[in-house]
Amino acid sequence: MLEYIAIAFALFFAMNIGASGAAASMGVAYGSGAVKNARIALIICAVGVMLGAVIGGGEVVKTISGGIIPEGVITVKIVIIILVSATSTLFLANLMGIPLSTSEVTVGAIVGVGIAYQVLFIKSLLFIMAFWVIVPVIAFVILFIGGKILYHFQGKGYLKDRPIFTVLLIIAGFFEAFSAGMNNVANAVGPLVGASIMTTYQGVWIGGLFVAIGALLLGKRVLETNGKKIVRYEKTEGILISSTGAILVGVSSVFGLPVPLTQVTSSGIIGLGMAKNGTEIFDKHIVKKIVRIWIVSPLFSLAISYMLVKLFLESDLYSIIVLASVAIGTIGTVSLMRIVKEEERTFNDEGSGI
Repeated sequence: MLEYIAIAFALFFAMNIGASGAAASMGVAYGSGAVKNARIALIICAVGVMLGAVIGGGEVVKTISGGIIPEGVITVKIVIIILVSATSTLFLANLMGIPLSTSEVTVGAIVGVGIAYQVLFIKSLLFIMAFWVIVPVIAFVILFIGGKILYHFQGKGYLKDRPIFTVLLIIAGFFEAFSAGMNNVANAVGPLVGASIMTTYQGVWIGGLFVAIGALLLGKRVLETNGKKIVRYEKTEGILISSTGAILVGVSSVFGLPVPLTQVTSSGIIGLGMAKNGTEIFDKHIVKKIVRIWIVSPLFSLAISYMLVKLFLESDLYSIIVLASVAIGTIGTVSLMRIVKEEERTFNDEGSGI
């Protein structure tokens, strides 16, 4: 019975992965107008992610299933806890239309279990986390420099809009979705493979199918966020963004590294926006919101999985009380800081301040 519950959570998680990560891969092609219909963009995404999972998703599955904590720790109950923690975080982000990193929430949930049992592979975790920073930074730098070069040639009239650019952009978006399948499907099925509920072969097929379904049914809001709400694109800009994301995530997947596809894509978009408009891109509310979610999401899923282990598997109420106290204290501190800032603003507006 518990195995079926674990599988159900995994498939629901896979659908949310499709909505968040995979759908964001076609946001560039949609935002630039290469694919004008959102449904067609999501269909292309679904096909790409399915093929990517089946052809190249196995290496990242190995990392998620046993590269962060020992496979012997991953029981069916632990799988359910990991998936509940990751899925709840991702689902909330999808409701807000934020392109969240599925890799971060999954690894965060696994780390929470590892901390609870004190069995983390620290070196492997630090290696993975380093690439969470390195790969998006590389994407930002490539798109910033590439954008400067692109706008130089556009200014001289060398790059006019041609039909070939539309074709190239759709191809680039497809391969970015392909790389999403390679990398992100493991987040849903990796824990199942680690608990021997299914094989890697079964996992990439079933997981790929449900990620594709999630992209089709739930991906439109994230598609709109990445495609229209950060910066508008020309087709040549879109080719640069999607091809960079596809290459970086695809190479990472070959080496079994779960990297944040949405961070790679969004960082590239921000880099290109900075090349085009300067630092004013950072004034946009949506960019600030995405950055905050990036920071909070792995910590949120970590805290949930740790709490669930302590509560349901170890009956350690003292740890739950401490964790709840820290959460309440943090929320209270943030609220107090907002009140102080509002009071200072009111004080200065009334003319009594410096």
